[in-house]
Amino acid sequence: MSAKGSTVFDHRYRAFLFDMDGTLLDSIAAAERVWTTWAERHGLDVPAFLATIHGARAIDTIARQALPGVDAQAEAQWIAEAEIEDVEGVVAIAGAVAFLKTLPGDQWALVTSAPKALALRRLQAAGISPPATLVTAEDVARGKPDPACYVLGAQRLGVPVQDCLVFEDATVGIRAGEASGADVIVVTATHLTPLMTEHPSIAGYDHLQAHRDQEGLLQLQCLMS
Repeated sequence: MSAKGSTVFDHRYRAFLFDMDGTLLDSIAAAERVWTTWAERHGLDVPAFLATIHGARAIDTIARQALPGVDAQAEAQWIAEAEIEDVEGVVAIAGAVAFLKTLPGDQWALVTSAPKALALRRLQAAGISPPATLVTAEDVARGKPDPACYVLGAQRLGVPVQDCLVFEDATVGIRAGEASGADVIVVTATHLTPLMTEHPSIAGYDHLQAHRDQEGLLQLQCLMS
């Protein structure tokens, strides 16, 4: 864990907003199996393409390829169905399950680029109980890095997004959190190479606690020295 003394540990928040894949659970192997099949079918450079898929909605990833004759909506539906079928190896990030159980249910939301059915399937596979408030791919017209998803998550919790802390792992999600006006903390559990960012980072949740004060605000505490 880095930057223990940074502002996210000094600040108090109305709510926490969590990305899912790479932030609360590791689904990289499953996602890359499905996307590899799709990329090979369309003649793409698979390693280069896989580097672009994380954190974004499937429909946005497909549309960016600008493949002639490809229906992005239909292809995204195929991806979603294939990913729902393949959850082998999907596991929670270290400490995430216990950490989430300590949070008041009305003070955190899941904000994911995955469709709702896939989000619920992966949460189940990872042993994470779904929160009362979810924002999924279907809920916004523009996916990350557009901030609409995080703004909507805060709205559904009834709090200003500027009073929230966003937990993210991917560049597009970090940019969405920044653009929303929220503070951001980066989860590096699935990173193979360092991500250059000005935000504090955590490798997992094992050494993280959240305390709710008398005013009902949440504050993070790092238990590592």
